[in-house]
Amino acid sequence: MLTIEFSVARMRFALSCLWEAMSAYHVLQGPEGHTVLHLWARAVRPALDAAGLRPGGDSLLAGLIPPGPTYTPDFLTPPPTSLAPDLDAELDVLRATPHEVVRAEIGRLAWDPTPSVRAMAADPDAGLARVAGELRTLWDIAIAPHWRRMRALLEAEVFHRARVLAAEGAVGLLNSLHERVGWEENTLSIAHKWCSDDATLSANGLLLVPTVFVWPAVRTVASPDNPQLAYPPRGVGTLWETPGEAPAALAAVLGKGRARLLVELSSPASTTDLAQRTGMTPGGVSQHLRVLREAGLITPHRLGHSVLNIRTPAADTLLGAAAG
Repeated sequence: MLTIEFSVARMRFALSCLWEAMSAYHVLQGPEGHTVLHLWARAVRPALDAAGLRPGGDSLLAGLIPPGPTYTPDFLTPPPTSLAPDLDAELDVLRATPHEVVRAEIGRLAWDPTPSVRAMAADPDAGLARVAGELRTLWDIAIAPHWRRMRALLEAEVFHRARVLAAEGAVGLLNSLHERVGWEENTLSIAHKWCSDDATLSANGLLLVPTVFVWPAVRTVASPDNPQLAYPPRGVGTLWETPGEAPAALAAVLGKGRARLLVELSSPASTTDLAQRTGMTPGGVSQHLRVLREAGLITPHRLGHSVLNIRTPAADTLLGAAAG
């Protein structure tokens, strides 16, 4: 059990490309416990194997990121700074990791270092450059094709949590993040399978990082300066599903285009995302959304640079009645 004592006044959210990349490779190292992600894992394995990133192979990623619930070096996930993640900027931070940090965290690995990892400890600059290149390749092959939809899901998660915070306060927010996470008396408790002893951390704050590929668990960086909690957002299982057809009765009332958009909005999405998913033009999507908004079936909400369209309870009732 890990407990973190901190002030909720210094709690914030951020999104991270490197958290997704590290967690994605962790899934590939041991996909058995990640059933929702099996379809993705099977699809990307051949290309990753061809690129020299075979799980269990001799890449640095294979040597640094273990299968199962155990320690992974924290320098692979430096604290993200915003809700607009930038892989290049995060890789720059990774490459600038101090040598003593690299060596200390490699020393915490729970298995004998591979030759590649030993070489990284001997020459951290070369090792950091190599692992940054491997993460870039991993991203391009396994994550970039899905990133737009993943990012929409992550942004919707942050919006949802902001609403929970406004309605229920920090207690409601933190106690609803994950079954292994609990908040009581200004202390956050996190049940880690690999953490056999109780450990308490007094921290300056907490960074919450919704991360698709940590599903179904949570992961932490236990740093007193920048503690991080990565947890799975709601709706991970929908990312690789093909949305069903709009009920015929609903399409007859609203028109096929508007009914299709309501079905697609099972999770909040921007106009651009909806256009790409449906094949409609952005202008056509905007016109349909305007009509749905005027009918009280969706509401728009700004999050950073994005405007997310969200179904109202009236729309959910309408879809449920049409499907029944």
